[in-house]
Amino acid sequence: MRLDKYLKVSRIIKRRTVANEVCDAGKATVNSRPARASYDVKVGDVIELSFETRTVRFKVEKVEETVRKEDAASMYSMI
Repeated sequence: MRLDKYLKVSRIIKRRTVANEVCDAGKATVNSRPARASYDVKVGDVIELSFETRTVRFKVEKVEETVRKEDAASMYSMI
């Protein structure tokens, strides 16, 4: 699954276009490497998002195309 779609499906970022913009701005890294929106997310990847005031790191626990709102948090774990 693409990185921008994963961020949207897991509800880390609300909209896919916003997730795409974050990746294009260079604010997303996967396994300590800059990642584009087209990066193929795999279980075990560590994603880091840098925002103006803070940095968020989490580990991918599972990858699913669709998930219910209540189950979205089970797709990742915070580090």
